[in-house]
Amino acid sequence: MMIRVAVAGPRGRMGALAVETMVTGKDFLLVGVLDRKMAEKADTLAGAVPIYTDMGTLAQEAQPDVLVELTNHESVYPHTRDAILNGIRPVVGTSGLKEEQITKLSELASEHKIGCILAPNFSVGAALLMKFASMAVKYMPDAEIIEMHHDGKKDFPSGTAALTARMMADSKGADPNQPDGRGTDISGVPVHSVRLPGLLSHQEVLFGGEGQLLTLRHDSFSRQSYMSGMKLAVKDVMNRDRLIDGLDKIIG
Repeated sequence: MMIRVAVAGPRGRMGALAVETMVTGKDFLLVGVLDRKMAEKADTLAGAVPIYTDMGTLAQEAQPDVLVELTNHESVYPHTRDAILNGIRPVVGTSGLKEEQITKLSELASEHKIGCILAPNFSVGAALLMKFASMAVKYMPDAEIIEMHHDGKKDFPSGTAALTARMMADSKGADPNQPDGRGTDISGVPVHSVRLPGLLSHQEVLFGGEGQLLTLRHDSFSRQSYMSGMKLAVKDVMNRDRLIDGLDKIIG
């Protein structure tokens, strides 16, 4: 059975690529897109896909199984919350969710027994970096994160860096090191943000030890690098009944 998918944020670069991926993917059926700036739901994308301006109408008329959320840090929480309340499984690629919002969404997903996957970075390589970082920090606890993105990215630190820091802190099993004012403190891990033209999405995790330095790095040079992870998440969320924080949790 094909998975019925809606995309929130179809006019953005990631959103447009997600629309194309869902249209061409043999396991998916794109049933609508959500864009609050469109005037009328009767408008269509490429003459075929209905455009909706509110979640309730999208849920009732398009009846998607999954919402791929790719908007901005202001819309991501209400979109994800409303999707769960309308029985739609959110797959969230938008960063900017606060820790207390993630907690509320987790409680809501568990209450309604509906799957939700938060993946601030859909790249499988980035997910592997997070896994490796959570392993390394047990043995080299002095660590810092440098995340680098294009100059159009509004939020900082990135959702990828924030999730990496939380995973590292959870893995330490001890009080986190204090960053002494260097960068942004996320769960005791210093995170440094760079925003420059020419960049897309890049992250380094540096681990310092006596006479040695371990560097883990991941680079995305094209948004196409996110599509395999997105498709994986859309398929996986159908079998979940709670919130999963991070693509790394579903890649084994």
